[in-house]
Amino acid sequence: MDILAHGLWVGVGAAWMHRHRRLDRRTAVLAFGLAVVPDLAQLLPLLYLALFSHDGWTVLLAYANALPGYEPALSPVVRELTHHLHCAMHSALVAGVVTAISWMWLGRFWIPLLGWWSHIVIDVFTHSAEFYPSPVFYPVTYWGFDGLAWNTPWFMVANYLSMSIVAVLVWRRR
Repeated sequence: MDILAHGLWVGVGAAWMHRHRRLDRRTAVLAFGLAVVPDLAQLLPLLYLALFSHDGWTVLLAYANALPGYEPALSPVVRELTHHLHCAMHSALVAGVVTAISWMWLGRFWIPLLGWWSHIVIDVFTHSAEFYPSPVFYPVTYWGFDGLAWNTPWFMVANYLSMSIVAVLVWRRR
C-alpha cells in the first residue's frame, strides 16, 4: 500500500478506537507516524545521497516513484542498506521483538505500535512478489506472500473509496 494510505487507514482506525476508548492526540499521531515509518526508513540512505551528492535528488525521486523492474541503479552499499531497512521494518519478527521489549519496559502494550503492525499486516497482502514483497519472517527468511500489487490502478481506487466510506461511517457515528 502507498505511504499516504497507511497513515490514513491508521487515522480512521484511531478515530474508531477513540469512540470506544479514550485515545489522546499524541497516541494517534505516534500511531500515524509508526504506520508510515516502515516505508520512509528505507529511504534514509537515499536521503543521505540526496543531501550529499550532485544527482542524489534525482535518484531519490526515481526510486520513490519506480515501478517494478525500473528502479534506478544504486551503489551496492546503498542498495543493501535500503533492502535491509525495508526487510527489518516489514518484519513481524522485528516488530514482535520491539513490541515485547516495550511491553516489558512499560508493563503494557504500547498502542502506537498498532500503526506499525497495521503497516506490516496490510503490506503482506498488498505487495506482489515482483515489487517489495513483505518479508514477514526476516531475518530468518526473505519469504514474502505474493499478494495483490498495491499500485494496481483498480485496487488504488477501491482502497481510497473503501477508506472514504469507512471514514464517513466512523465520523457520522460520533
